[in-house]
Amino acid sequence: MEKQNITSSEWLTTEHALAYLAREDKLPHRTEGEKILLEQIPSNARRVLDLGTGNGRLLALIKTQNPTIEGFALDFSEPMLNQAKKRFADDKKVTIIKHDFSTPLPIKLGNFDAIVSSLAIHHLTDTSKKQLYQEIFNFLNPKGVFCNLEHVSSATQNLHLTFLAATGLTPETEDPSNKLLDVETQLKWLKEIGFKDVDCYWKWLEIALLIGVKP
Repeated sequence: MEKQNITSSEWLTTEHALAYLAREDKLPHRTEGEKILLEQIPSNARRVLDLGTGNGRLLALIKTQNPTIEGFALDFSEPMLNQAKKRFADDKKVTIIKHDFSTPLPIKLGNFDAIVSSLAIHHLTDTSKKQLYQEIFNFLNPKGVFCNLEHVSSATQNLHLTFLAATGLTPETEDPSNKLLDVETQLKWLKEIGFKDVDCYWKWLEIALLIGVKP
């Protein structure tokens, strides 16, 4: 798998991680996408994997509607992991693991009823994105769901500038580690890998919810 080229970036600093979390918590319409995502998690799900968990926001939302779920939260950034550990300090059903997506997902994790990710996979190269999608498929139980609330590329430069303005950024201040890809290509990959019911379930400018179910 190709290297992410982000492990030497500012993501490993507390200052950058906290600044990112503060900004992303204010991302317009994010809660709308999260609400749709939560609706897709099977009510009988028992094990959920959160890839690029950050401070654990998405996994915490999932556990709010189903506290009995056993959650696994992966991230490569120590500052992010420290925030997640604080959030889940009293939850013995959440396991937090340091993992860099430049290496395969640990086999010891087992299989899952749902695998989710929020605003994380877009930091991978396109080749690594597709390889990770294949790994995700392999780690899902039959009828398991993959939900990716993702930062995707705009169809035009004008739309990209519109998104930046809406989120308080400029071309000079946007995250240089972003490797954005269009929705259509990623949906095509998911179908080729073997997911069914693949679609973009929700979208606002460059934030899209991509979902597929393992047969």
